[in-house]
Amino acid sequence: MPVIGPDFVSLQVRDIERSAAFYEQHLGLQRRPGPPHAVVFDTKPIAFAVRDLVAGPIEQPGRGMALWLHAPDAQQIHDDLVAAGVTIVSAPVDGPFGRTFTFADPDGYEVTLHDRA
Repeated sequence: MPVIGPDFVSLQVRDIERSAAFYEQHLGLQRRPGPPHAVVFDTKPIAFAVRDLVAGPIEQPGRGMALWLHAPDAQQIHDDLVAAGVTIVSAPVDGPFGRTFTFADPDGYEVTLHDRA
């Protein structure tokens, strides 16, 4: 049987509580029960989490990884992130996925938000 598609995404982070608070405060995500080494958020259709680093030295978690999240009001989130001093990697543009921009989270993950599903 072939793989159907992704059903869980997690980011390895240096400080799990700091990262969880970032995603709660700036993106409005809500926690749901999960394992002790991770904070799992109530996202649909795919579960999203931040988790402790896996053993071994990691200079820059997520280098080369792409994470896109759908947000109905990407522009407002962009404006709120700017006001909070969050690094914006690419400014909002209108394209095939609607209003789209990329920001950096506390561990340097570049996360793209777009408003058209």
